[in-house]
Formats: sequence, C-alpha cells, structure tokens
Amino acid sequence: MSSQDRPLGVTPPISTSLPTDAEHAVNESLLEELKRQNTFESPAETAKREKVLEQLQLICNEFVRRVAREREAGSEALIKEARGRIFTYGSFRLGVYGPGSDIDALVVAPKYVTRDDYFKLFPGLLQEIPPTGAITDLAVVSDAFVPIIKFDFLGISIDLIFSRIASLKQLPKDKDWNLKDSNILRGLDEAELRSLNGTRVTDEIISLVPEPSTFRLALRAIKLWAQRRAVYANIMGFPGGVAWAMLVARVCQLYPKATSSVVVNKFFHIMRRWPWPQPVLLKAVESGPLQVRVWNPKLYKGDQFHLMPIITPAYPSMCATYNITKSAMTVIQRELQRGCEITDSVMMSKQPWSDLFVKHAFFTSDYKHYISVITTSTTKEAHKIWSGYVESKVRVLVQGLEQHPSIALAHAFNKGYDRRHKCSSEQEINQVQEGSLDYLLKAGDSSAGDPAEGNKSPRRPADGEHPEITPEATETIVFTTTHYIGLELVEGAKSLDLSYQVDSFKQLCGQWEKFNSNLNYLSVQHVRNVKLPDDVFEPCETRPQKKSATNGSLQKKKRGASEVDMHPPAKRQQSSVTAAG
Repeated sequence: MSSQDRPLGVTPPISTSLPTDAEHAVNESLLEELKRQNTFESPAETAKREKVLEQLQLICNEFVRRVAREREAGSEALIKEARGRIFTYGSFRLGVYGPGSDIDALVVAPKYVTRDDYFKLFPGLLQEIPPTGAITDLAVVSDAFVPIIKFDFLGISIDLIFSRIASLKQLPKDKDWNLKDSNILRGLDEAELRSLNGTRVTDEIISLVPEPSTFRLALRAIKLWAQRRAVYANIMGFPGGVAWAMLVARVCQLYPKATSSVVVNKFFHIMRRWPWPQPVLLKAVESGPLQVRVWNPKLYKGDQFHLMPIITPAYPSMCATYNITKSAMTVIQRELQRGCEITDSVMMSKQPWSDLFVKHAFFTSDYKHYISVITTSTTKEAHKIWSGYVESKVRVLVQGLEQHPSIALAHAFNKGYDRRHKCSSEQEINQVQEGSLDYLLKAGDSSAGDPAEGNKSPRRPADGEHPEITPEATETIVFTTTHYIGLELVEGAKSLDLSYQVDSFKQLCGQWEKFNSNLNYLSVQHVRNVKLPDDVFEPCETRPQKKSATNGSLQKKKRGASEVDMHPPAKRQQSSVTAAG
C-alpha cells in the first residue's frame, strides 16, 4: 500500500476529496509567491550543499579509520572496512531549506568510537582534509546540552553532532541503512540519544505524511509565515522548526488529497481551534526497549503543565514545545486567527498570498512598553557564552512577569540584537552596560579593526581580569546582546513594581557557575516605544511617535527606568515601569 493510500495519523481523515480547479489555481499562486519571497535555493547552491556533504562523509570515514587504527590495531579487516555515516536532519532533510539555510548533520560511528574521540580528532580533520580556507568560523561546544561542532564549509553553515551505535562494531555498507530501528538506541547515554533523535524524528515525519511534496510546499509557507510574524524560536518559548513541521504534517494527515494551499488554510483553522492541552500526535506514542522517559502526562506530573504539547513521533517520544509560555500561546493564537482570516480571503481570490507574509509589528505598533534584557561582555569569547546562557533564561523572566497582576501579556521577541560599542573609559563601559547606545559601532565600521578578533589591547585579559585600558590602548570593544519583551498591561494599570521579578531573574543568571563578574554584566531596563533604538526598525518602517504634549504635561515628573544592577547598592533601588501616558 502506498503512502497515499494507507491511513495515517491517530484519527481518520476529515476529508479525502480531490482538489478542485480553483484550488489548483490558488496552489499555483502560492508557489509563485514563495518563489517571489526567495524561499527556494538555486540548483547550483543545492549542488554545492551536496558536494559539502560528500566531503563531510569522506572526513567522517577517515575519522573512524584513525580511531580504529588506535583501538583495533590487531584487526586489519576491521580497519580496512572502518566507516562512519553522515545523516542530516531538520530543514535540509525535510526538504524545506532555502538560500542561506544551515545544514544540521549527525556523525554516526561504530561502538569503539567515543564522543571524546570526536572532539579530539574531528576539528583537526576539518582543517586538514578540505582545501585551505574551505572551513571557517570553527567552534567546538563540547559541554552543550547536545554537544556540537559548528563551522562554515564553503560558506554553508554546518551544525555537526555525534553519536556512536553501541551495538555495532562495523556500520553497514548499505546506503539505505537508516536509524529507524529503536534497538540501535541500546547502550547509549542521554547526549547520544538526543543526538540521534533529530534524524529519527525527521525521518518519521516524512514517512507519516500522505504526500511529501504537498507537505513540503505547505511547510515552506508556514515557516515563512512563522518567521515573518516572529513566532518561530524554541529558545524564546515559541515552536521551533520541528514543531511547526509536525503541525503541518498533522493537517496533511487530515486532508490527504488536498493541495498545499488548502493544507495551509486548514492549518490555521484547525490549530486555531485545537483543544489544548490535548496533544498533537502523528501516531500513537510507542513503548520501546529502553528504561527512558517517554512523554506521558498520566505518569509524569511535569508533562501535565505543557500548554501546547506537540509530541515527536520517534521513540522515545518527547514534547517539542515544553517551554511555550502562556503569553507565547496567546500571541500564537492571535496570529493563527489572523492567518484564518487572510487565507480564507486568499482562497476566495479576495487577497493575495503576500498579505499572509507581512512582517510583524512588534516594535512599530504592538506595544507601548518594553523590557530590555542587556547582556554585556568585554571579550567576544566571554560574550558568546554569557549571552547564550541569558538567552536561554529569558523565558524564565517572561514567566515571572506573567505572574504580575498588572501584566496581561509578556511577549518576548524571538531574537536578540547583537551590538558592538567602542569605549574609551570605565565610565563609558558602565554607560553601555546600563543600555547607552552613545558609543555604538555601526555595521561595517572598520575603526575598531577586525570585529572577529575583539579588543586590540596590548594584552588580552585573562579570566578574572578587567580589560586593560591604558594610555597606549584607550579603546575597548564592548559586546552587547539585547532581548526585548513587549508588555501588555491590564486595563486601568498605571504603574507596576517589577523589582521582585527582575531581581529574581538577575539572581538566577548571576548564580551561573560560568558567570564572571569581571567580564560579564546583566542589565534589565524599561524602554518606551518612542525610545526604541534605530536598528530594530527597517528603513521603510514608521517609528512610534511621541504624542504632542498638552496642558503642561511635559512638566510632569517622570518615573525612573526599570533597572536592577548585577551588583545593587546596599539600599536596593526599586525597579518600576510607569504606564501613565
């Protein structure tokens, strides 16, 4: 039975009707709009990706052979046949990548190859085997939740993770060999299980949709919509790429004969009315050979608190949306309602598809009040670590803000803004730490030297030291990343004290074991919409304007900005946001 004929999903289809001529026409217009939006890559660029993956496979084989020579020195036959495998996952494996997309890839090796071997040998092989200059921006992150090597290969961004197969001393030659058999998970640690999960989930999603080409075009549309509307970022409490893919796949199961355009329209209607927290499942949750946790709200109390559970189809099933916040759920539902209205009109030829993909209004008109979370560091290396950690905790601040009785919504924007500042004194550094943009370096500014190298002090500060500012080298490059949270206040709210929420958040971040008070700083500020910096707006966008003052209102005393320092004075300053006006 073909994938088009076999029943898919945990419930029967809603409709198996064939598309009408009108629906085919709307589908063609969707395809044309996605092309206009530059979501498809050229054949030459795709061929370049395939070439990069071929070279990665060669490097992978050499990596396994080198470990085999050391660990299996007496077995010439095993060494001769030693090989690894490169698997992809994410958007590339789903077939929905576009210009500039990265490639998520997985190195799979036999049982005698360890993760330590991977981080010891693979970075060197990346520099040794490809042509000179092919590999750039190489970064090894061995202590991440999913340990990873990041690099650019011929200009294509690669995220490369690792797992061994503990039950195999030799990987099969068969090119069709895959990771679907759950028995290959035996004997693996948690990091290896997480590494294998990406490819296993992606393969399951593709196998569970009735028509992959219909699914891919619909998913391209939903991804573009989610990115344009800023509801695409797992780390900030929104669904990530895999979660949106599973939602689209579920709608494909319910309308197995529909065109992509109909799937997109039905997607908005079904997901807008979905009875959360009922989970979205592509198939029944399976048991397996391991003593590992599988998503089960009846068994695990923590699973009961997932607001919008979308469950991965590969064993062991997990919730891909465990970190969605109450505010994010509200924002998503508003956007789904907007999508319903627009796509209904599109299906009736009353609106163009381009209206669906109009950019969000997060900064231009959505909110009057914002909280800015500013991470600061005085070396590039320290900032990458510090800003990444704080980013992963912003949703904790959002959850704290949601508990405030005067806050109706705390909407975290889905990405941070990286900035560089050139400071000539400790006083200027302190001002930047508190949110000043007076010393901001514009993009492409060459006055600070190579931005990739950071500060040009005579001696780079070691851990625990302040950056040197001397008469010979009076300039320090300060790195900041700012995340914005839009606040929607309850009706009648005039002002609110956020000192408890902000203090708790800063205390959480300051207690991190890798926090270094000599290199890192965290500031939380209140920003009115009329005071937002220029770089959050596109050139064609209209900034919020301050209302004309009447009846002497300009003479009214302003409340202080919301702020809590990492090292507060003995008498704690109150963090407050004034909502009046």
